[in-house]
Amino acid sequence: MMIVLMDDDTAELARVMAGGLLYPVFQPIIDFRMRSILGYEALIRGPEGSELHRPDMLFAAARRAGRSLELEHACREASLRAFAGLNLAGRLFINVTPGCLLDHKMMNGQTRELLSELGIAPNRIVIELTENQQITDMPGIQEALLHYRGRGFQIAIDDLGEGFANLRMWSELRPEYVKIDKHFVHGIADDRIKYHFVRAMQDLAEICNASLIAEGIERPEDFTCIRDMGIACGQGFFIARPDCAPVRQMPGKVLAAIGHQRVSLSPMAGGVGKMPTAKTLLKPIEPVLLHASNATVIERFEADPDLDVLPVVHGTNPVGMINRHSMIDRFARPFRKELFGRKSCDLFMDHAPLVVDQHATIQELALMIALAPKHYLFDGFIVTGEGNYLGVGSSHDLMVTITEMQISAARYANPLTQLPGNVPINEHIDRMLAAGSSFVAAYIDIDNFKPYNDTFGYRRGDDVIQALGRLVCETADQAQDFVGHIGGDDFFVIFQSSDWEMRCWSLVRSFAEAVDAMLGTEERAHGGYMAENRRGEIGFQPLPTLSIGAVRVGAGECESHREVAAAASAAKKQAKKKSKAGDDPFGGSVFIERRRAGQGEPALAMGRMLN
Repeated sequence: MMIVLMDDDTAELARVMAGGLLYPVFQPIIDFRMRSILGYEALIRGPEGSELHRPDMLFAAARRAGRSLELEHACREASLRAFAGLNLAGRLFINVTPGCLLDHKMMNGQTRELLSELGIAPNRIVIELTENQQITDMPGIQEALLHYRGRGFQIAIDDLGEGFANLRMWSELRPEYVKIDKHFVHGIADDRIKYHFVRAMQDLAEICNASLIAEGIERPEDFTCIRDMGIACGQGFFIARPDCAPVRQMPGKVLAAIGHQRVSLSPMAGGVGKMPTAKTLLKPIEPVLLHASNATVIERFEADPDLDVLPVVHGTNPVGMINRHSMIDRFARPFRKELFGRKSCDLFMDHAPLVVDQHATIQELALMIALAPKHYLFDGFIVTGEGNYLGVGSSHDLMVTITEMQISAARYANPLTQLPGNVPINEHIDRMLAAGSSFVAAYIDIDNFKPYNDTFGYRRGDDVIQALGRLVCETADQAQDFVGHIGGDDFFVIFQSSDWEMRCWSLVRSFAEAVDAMLGTEERAHGGYMAENRRGEIGFQPLPTLSIGAVRVGAGECESHREVAAAASAAKKQAKKKSKAGDDPFGGSVFIERRRAGQGEPALAMGRMLN
């Protein structure tokens, strides 16, 4: 007889596994756009006081004992049972290694049977692939994920930026969620390199139609930076620590931090300061309680033919949504009313409804519904205030509002560039002032444009203006900066991005390169052309260049858009004077007004050159 000797860790692992002593903790993941909890990540722990309490020690012991897959399956089952037992709302993110994903216990229907037993819909589960083991069978992984996606599961990849393998996973697996490694998140507010790395990740996410989740948010400054960058979701100690009884609503400090949101860039509707939000769309439908019977729900629908959905609440916390047609269709089948009429309505409700804060903007709502599963288009969304149920909004009303806003925006758009014209520019400045936000107003003008337009014709002149419009939009941060076209060759940018000065100089240089590309060989060789000046005299004309006058506007420094426009116009005149001096090798200039915007004429301060 062979005797197997076990070390202390192996023996402790055997005790933990045999006794069912694993327990999960849950950490919330919030959606910045919706200002609500998207779901929870399940994290496993060994028993308190055990040497295997920490997950790294637990899984290290399992690897040494050759029981890694067995431990993963046990963790998954414990997490699902605890999630269902706590009746948590939203999605559940479960960590799965690539090897476990291909194991027969995952593919043989056991997970589906367990979800059915617990009453958890597969579309609430996000399989979070971790990169702690090398993928040797990518085609097999892709086939497995196709299998799970076909059953409603979603996919996430963990720790983007930690290694090259998960970049390949992203490109080949096309996950719905991508988690940014905490290294790039911690300290991002003070580290420009990290900021630009994450910005690059965000660009990739937009192309791949994925939502980014910033992990490891521990400082309020990083939370604000991540939010203002437009990252979809966040997770970390600043929001909430993992707990076996996690928070069900966002903590007050998190709501307060989200509340200090920058002014939206959406076109106006309804006048200054009246940007439509989820609150303007809500209908105060009386919800049903979580433990109300299905028969009660059917009675509500039968009593009100216009009622398409019913929200479900636990106390004041929304936990589900019931669709009229789905519910009635189920109960139209034989014996369904007798079998399920007295049972709780949570049996047939959507446990992961779209829940949004009342202050979520129309553009945020539209983006979420566009990226969400199709049934949200029919069910609409639940509107909350500080986590408490307020009412329900419909996607139809959202589409009507967006259409009205687009018509209003088109009415005031510049016909050549389709950028917002004077009215939207003025309205946005007034909203910024009303919100007490600090910003930079930049007036952009093309030097030497009239002789160029007169000499080469309006068509080539329009090409220059359209090229500038494209360059301004590319240079500005689309998530923070407002771009407008005053008319002719004059543009206006309201910067909220912190690196606005670098962006201005970048625009000057990129415009010079664009003009150079439009020139003939002769004009390019001589750096200009012969043409009539304003006095009708033939002479050498320099090429079009760019002058930008920028003025900082702090909270309370101006009362209206007129003051801001006057200050920016005066700064632009100073920039044109600088341009004539020929300080920049690319031509053009940037003049930055250093005094307060509301204090009369600008000081003759020189704009700084960026090396």
